[in-house]
Amino acid sequence: MLLVVTYSRSARTTLRNACRSHEETVVRRFGRAALLEETEHGAFLACRLREKHPDDVQVERTEPFNEYADAPESVREAAAAYESRDAASTSYRLFARGTDHPDPARLKEREL
Repeated sequence: MLLVVTYSRSARTTLRNACRSHEETVVRRFGRAALLEETEHGAFLACRLREKHPDDVQVERTEPFNEYADAPESVREAAAAYESRDAASTSYRLFARGTDHPDPARLKEREL
């Protein structure tokens, strides 16, 4: 998918108009950003926005996140356990201390 992010009012207006006119290419809209299908038409719309607003539009190529294929089992288990913790105010750092769950510093250092 193509992620298009706008940084000015006029660029947001152009993005909104493009999304309304070409709904078949829009995967999802987020106000000042949109996900477009990774097709030539999606690229055309993204390039057109960049051409019209060169300093106010950022375009990135994205790929879907599949938690079962992309995240280690230890991370998924830690997330599930943390979400079912007794006290919602407990930080993950305190929650993970003394358990087999990954340390927050390790989580921040390791890439997927």
